[in-house]
Amino acid sequence: MMRKLKLEELGRVDVETYQQQNKIPVVVLCDNIRSMHNVGSIFRTADAFSIEKIHLCGITARPPHKEIRKTALGSTESVDWDYHENASEILKDLISQDYTPIAIEQVDKSVSLESFTVENEKKYVIILGNEVEGVQQDLIDMCNIALEIPQSGTKHSLNVSVCSGIVMWKFYQAFLDRI
Repeated sequence: MMRKLKLEELGRVDVETYQQQNKIPVVVLCDNIRSMHNVGSIFRTADAFSIEKIHLCGITARPPHKEIRKTALGSTESVDWDYHENASEILKDLISQDYTPIAIEQVDKSVSLESFTVENEKKYVIILGNEVEGVQQDLIDMCNIALEIPQSGTKHSLNVSVCSGIVMWKFYQAFLDRI
């Protein structure tokens, strides 16, 4: 028989301790994500998987906002983040800092997520796009890699927050030895 764990048994750390912990060498760039609930979910997932930083760009809502708080559950306080009007500019800056940009998008040369190998010596920026339009072409043009999550349903489309969780988990698994 199994027993559900109590909150005090989960080994949670406080925000200050979390901020001092090692993070995986992955940042998330959120470009023009219109739903504040999606933004909050991305923050919460980034906290769970020790993501280095989130860059919010364009029309993407930013904390503090009650709609983000509903799903973020305090992770906007633990996860490092900033805002940039122009996603292309911050992506160029990240590339200059040796981050490997990866668009999470269905493109003609996308790589299936399960066949992608995370290289432990690299730093990555995961680019998430608008819920309807996806990742902008000018950002895709700066990437050598686009990852696609294999799907077999009728939609071939996942909510951006669900997609971000699947992709962050892939990178978290690869970098667990750094945590």
